[in-house]
Amino acid sequence: MQNQRIRIRLKAFDHRLIDQSTAEIVETAKRTGAQVRGPIPLPTRKERFTILISPHVNKDARDQYEIRTHKRLVDIVEPTEKTVDALMRLDLAAGVDVQISLG
Repeated sequence: MQNQRIRIRLKAFDHRLIDQSTAEIVETAKRTGAQVRGPIPLPTRKERFTILISPHVNKDARDQYEIRTHKRLVDIVEPTEKTVDALMRLDLAAGVDVQISLG
């Protein structure tokens, strides 16, 4: 696994959950002897929705909702075989979306 890099992108709606998951990944990678860069916080995506709460008239009666998608990036620069095995066995929270790419 020489001259390889593992890039891990995490997405979640809850920032505490994503911070906990990134801490687990970084701790696992460092424990197996790999060099880690990150976690790098990426821009948070904010989706806003405005909904009319009145069924007929009253255009002024509205509710506003917001969904925030938090993102983190972790680079594992020099992974070992033990690092890959440990990351495959790692059990992360259900609310975290993980994308792994080799480069």
